Amino acid sequence: MASKRDFFEDPGVRRILMEHGFRVHITNMGSRDIATQDVAGYDVVFPSGQPAADLITRERAKAGHPVLTYRPFVSPIVLATYREYAETLRDAGIAEPQRGGASAPLYYTLDMDKFLQQTRQGKRWKDLGIKKHGVDNGNKILAQTSDVCDSNSGGTYLGLVSFVWHGNDAPNSGKEADKYARDIKDLLIEQGLPGSERAETYLSVDGKSIAPISVIYEHQYLAHQIRYEATHGKPDDGRVLLYPSTRFVTEPQLVALSDDGERLGELVLEEPELQHKAMELGFRVRDATSDSTSAQLAAFLADRGIQVPVTSADDTKAVLPRLPLLERMIQAVGECPPSQKGAQ
Repeated sequence: MASKRDFFEDPGVRRILMEHGFRVHITNMGSRDIATQDVAGYDVVFPSGQPAADLITRERAKAGHPVLTYRPFVSPIVLATYREYAETLRDAGIAEPQRGGASAPLYYTLDMDKFLQQTRQGKRWKDLGIKKHGVDNGNKILAQTSDVCDSNSGGTYLGLVSFVWHGNDAPNSGKEADKYARDIKDLLIEQGLPGSERAETYLSVDGKSIAPISVIYEHQYLAHQIRYEATHGKPDDGRVLLYPSTRFVTEPQLVALSDDGERLGELVLEEPELQHKAMELGFRVRDATSDSTSAQLAAFLADRGIQVPVTSADDTKAVLPRLPLLERMIQAVGECPPSQKGAQ
């Protein structure tokens, strides 16, 4: 697993699992990298999104192996930044605070089309007047992702950028996928496609001058705010989130590869204590009786004086390309090396 190791490495989660007879040993690997490796010998794999899970289940189905998947929680893709940058985008009419925020809002809605236009036009932060907010930065305006070749967040953001850039449309053929990939490549490779986990960098260091906007998962930010509030008695109001006006909610899927894997999947999905721990780690937990997410997270944040993020019914929902076409675009943009299973 990749970013979802945050859940299984939590001491409280490990204690609950031990009480149910489980000790989980984790191999840390990017979601898409998981999907292109040989998974023989593992009980579960837990990629962060549906594309990688689909790759795995498709390969297993072709080999005649049974496939069971579990979706215990969700976490939207977000753009993590610092208040100075969010306010600069607000001044330029590219972002606006979410409703219900205080004088120092934690969440902004980002107009993705306007944001991408800044990158395409070669605009730099100094061009938007970042210095007015006390930061001197002449770098280009863009969002940094983990490497699209091995991470779900990178590949998902690629799909989101393509969808917005092409007028809320996804490619329907290999020819279109190739064209769409060429169209957006410069929007994504300007930042060098770093391979490191963006949330770790964003939350561990002050990257205002070197990595002002990073593509991460919502739960990583919310978990930081929950920890910060517990320690300092207030939220970290220097770090904020940009929610794309065109949004895509990732659905991490625990794929069971053995009987023990199935038992683990059922436990994570149904055990109330584990669901509560997931919420404490910032995940939007699925309601065990329906296919929707519960309201527990909102109440949990509000009780701690942490602003609750909201999504608007007016937001456009992004549609990722069909799996073979998305894979084709990822290969083209990232110039990915062949996987151990061969070219996908």
